[in-house]
Amino acid sequence: MITAIVFVKADTARIPEVAEAIAALDGVSEVYSTTGQIDLIALVRVRNHDDIAAVVADRLNKVPGVVDTETHIAFRAYSQHDLESAFSIGLD
Repeated sequence: MITAIVFVKADTARIPEVAEAIAALDGVSEVYSTTGQIDLIALVRVRNHDDIAAVVADRLNKVPGVVDTETHIAFRAYSQHDLESAFSIGLD
C-alpha cells in the first residue's frame, strides 16, 4: 500500500464542500481541515504509484474549489503501536 499526503489549498468560502468532495473520491482515506497556510490535508492510499496520479491529478485537482495541491509520498509509517513495540523491554 502506498500512502500520499496531499496538502490542499482551497477557496476559503468552500472549504467544507471541497473537503467532502475530496473525501468521497476513491483512494482518499481521510481528509483533515487544518490551520495555517494549508486548508486541508488528504491521505491517499493506493496500490501503486500510477494510482496516485489518477487520484490526485485526474480527480482531486479537478474538484471545484481546489486552488492548489502539494503531494508527498510516504516512505515508511511509524504508528504509535510500532514505536511501543520497538522500545518494549518485554514487560507486560
